[in-house]
Amino acid sequence: MRETQRNRHRGSDQWLFVLSSTGIATVNGKRHRLQKNALLFIERGDRHEIRNSGTVMLRTLNFYVPPAYTHGGAELPRGKGAP
Repeated sequence: MRETQRNRHRGSDQWLFVLSSTGIATVNGKRHRLQKNALLFIERGDRHEIRNSGTVMLRTLNFYVPPAYTHGGAELPRGKGAP
């Protein structure tokens, strides 16, 4: 497994919505194509990697339930809400 596929959120589910461009999401070893207006659910604990496959920047909108990061961008401990 590549280092980049070790990304996971142990205490949060992630919803990823593609705003522009195209990409490839690898979730637990399975590849998914991403394109504008695609919605991807990444369950808490899933190992994942998101890569741009387009010619312009891949832009996504991400929601984490419960929150995975503080307002400053630091990762929260499992099961802790943002202060």
